[in-house]
Amino acid sequence: MKYLLLILTVCASINLSAQKYFTKTGTTDFKASVEAFEPVEATNKSTTVILDTTNGNIAGLLFVKAFHFEIALMQEHFNENYIDSDKFPKAKFKGSINGFSIDKLSETSRTFILTGSLEVHGKSKPIEIEVSLCKKDSKILLTSMFSVKPEDYGIKIPSIVREKIAKTINITLDYELVEKK
Repeated sequence: MKYLLLILTVCASINLSAQKYFTKTGTTDFKASVEAFEPVEATNKSTTVILDTTNGNIAGLLFVKAFHFEIALMQEHFNENYIDSDKFPKAKFKGSINGFSIDKLSETSRTFILTGSLEVHGKSKPIEIEVSLCKKDSKILLTSMFSVKPEDYGIKIPSIVREKIAKTINITLDYELVEKK
């Protein structure tokens, strides 16, 4: 009887671990450029995302200071003057992919609606965006493009540079999730 219980426990834990996909190297880009001014854009290549394939729940976390700008002074201003990354070091997302089933995924991209809560600069706001998902080899690829407004997250842009930064920030997600073992 003890051996049967041990075998069932091992099988259950193997089954549970196969239900999550994750990445620690997801790419999150943002662009806040305005024509005729320097490009305001950055890339973060260390976004962590976990997807529970049994129910479509998804969570993401990125360290704001990991955004890399081409211009060092712009990166410094972003962290110190706008996003206040010492006080608010992380951006977080928690939500669900509506209608998700791993059985629906193939090598052809399919669009789903992702709903949840995005927290940036200490402010949380509900969002609903389209995501494209496909499964290639043993990986789930997730991509998306959506927009946010700095004022929705309490981010103040000083009037001296207000015309040099877009009123709406374009965010691009590109995540390659692998099975968590």
